[in-house]
Amino acid sequence: MNRLRTIATRGDTPVLALSIATGAIVAIVIAGFEYLSDTVLLDRVLHRPLWQIALAPALGLILASLILRYAGRSMSSSTSDEFNRAFHERSPHLPLRDLPLKLLAGLTTIGLGGALGLEGPSIYAGSSIGLAMRGRFRRWLRRDDVKILLTAGAAAGVAAVFKAPATGVLFALEAPYRDDVNRRALLPSLLAAATSYVVYVNLIGHESVIPFLNDPLNRIGLNVKELSIASSERIVWFEASDLADLFTAVQVNDVFGALLLGIFAGLGGRSMAWLARWAKTQSRTDHFVRRSLLGGAALAGLVFASDFLFDAPLTIGPGFEAMDWVVNPSNGLGLIALLFGLRLAATIITLAAGGVGGLFIPLAVQGVILGQFTGQILGSDRPGLYPTLGLAAFLGAGYRAPISAVMFVAESTGGAFVVPALVAAAVSQLVAGKWSVAEHQHSVRLGHLERRFTLPVTSALDTDVMTVPPDATVAEFMYLHVLGRRERSVAVVDGSLYLGMISLTEVSTIERSAWDDTTVGSLLSEEQISARPGWSLRDTVVAMEKADVDVLAVTDAEGAFIGMVSADDILKLDEILDETGG
Repeated sequence: MNRLRTIATRGDTPVLALSIATGAIVAIVIAGFEYLSDTVLLDRVLHRPLWQIALAPALGLILASLILRYAGRSMSSSTSDEFNRAFHERSPHLPLRDLPLKLLAGLTTIGLGGALGLEGPSIYAGSSIGLAMRGRFRRWLRRDDVKILLTAGAAAGVAAVFKAPATGVLFALEAPYRDDVNRRALLPSLLAAATSYVVYVNLIGHESVIPFLNDPLNRIGLNVKELSIASSERIVWFEASDLADLFTAVQVNDVFGALLLGIFAGLGGRSMAWLARWAKTQSRTDHFVRRSLLGGAALAGLVFASDFLFDAPLTIGPGFEAMDWVVNPSNGLGLIALLFGLRLAATIITLAAGGVGGLFIPLAVQGVILGQFTGQILGSDRPGLYPTLGLAAFLGAGYRAPISAVMFVAESTGGAFVVPALVAAAVSQLVAGKWSVAEHQHSVRLGHLERRFTLPVTSALDTDVMTVPPDATVAEFMYLHVLGRRERSVAVVDGSLYLGMISLTEVSTIERSAWDDTTVGSLLSEEQISARPGWSLRDTVVAMEKADVDVLAVTDAEGAFIGMVSADDILKLDEILDETGG
């Protein structure tokens, strides 16, 4: 028995086993959530009279706000952002008891027509379940396994809802950082995503979540006019060499289009990121009733406008119907541009009104619309090519996750559009800059010392220090502080006001015979620097290096003395944190 316990607790065995279990549980939870929101609610809403369709989003927003405010005790409407927040916390915390309420709020928002995506609640569910697994089996795991299971759960959530396991893994690894990835969680995330995908597709089915990609002609970008398939029911067979030639043609001939689309998507993603950040700020205001009613009224107006323009309420729900409509080559550029604006407005309004859902699918929808618009401008005759490239470019720019966006294209299209998708995604990243729709994203992973330097200066502050008044003599400073207490530098304080630092350097310029007649205040330099309580250890170390000192006084904004920080105290803090795992 002891032998089995040793094997079970050795190395990464427990976390890998729990990653597989997490993937299976997440798949079941998300399958139920998708069935209720998409099949039970949204599908029925879309078959109701237009006035009922228009009122449904307002009802969903009100219900979601009531659930979060009262049942959830003012719980946040954030979903995927909670994964990023928890990931960067020293002790990640996503209470499992909050999950049913968050899913219920997402169900009312999306199921009743809010323009947000299913992946937000899916990522939140995966993250919460992953953390719960770590809490339940804590004694089998190491301290740093908590973030690994958190990431594995998020990967499982994305893999399930998009039926794309590799995309789930890459998104979970990319999401916490704008310019980096979390490599340590790779293997557990692979196992969780693979398990989640297998369980999910056996419960829901294999069809792609992007409707137009279920058409094999769109998946490989064939020219329907040239092949005359539309007017024939015969089966067309392709040799492998023919397909290779076709893919090569796509890669070479559409590079310019991918570059142009990348620029458009970068600008669009940057704009949507700014609007999404603004909307999230609005969703945290206290006036939830007014916010829900105004948001619902605006969404109702968009429904009527959409029905008038497109003969269908394309602003309702995550946007799958809008993607189906836009890939029709007979649609004019004006209507496509209008749909882009209406869908963007619907998403931002839903988010600002406190709706619960994700932005992955809304970003994908905007990318598909923008891609179709660009494709028609360029006169492309390859069905599905530019909508797919737009999806990758816009999604990558909005979430700062270009690798997972391109992988989603690769998994959804069988690899036909990977090269132009890479070009479009890379250009969109350059144009979008540092903007992202996701909150709590850090730029890069911080190393051991870098993480220490982000701590506040107060973490190494010593307030129990002796000071010397400005009228004290040099002899008193030498005998009481230098010889008596082995202090090489002492703060000079007049009452509470910090005047400067006296050290052996200043005393060395004075003759021994003058010590009794010279005050320390007369030796102070006119340029004295001090740290502020709001500084980080990095700021403090930089100031020390600039002044070529090993100790620095800390004062408030009025110059009142608070304490001292030294290079030795910073080193001791690092040793303490290492020993305690802090």
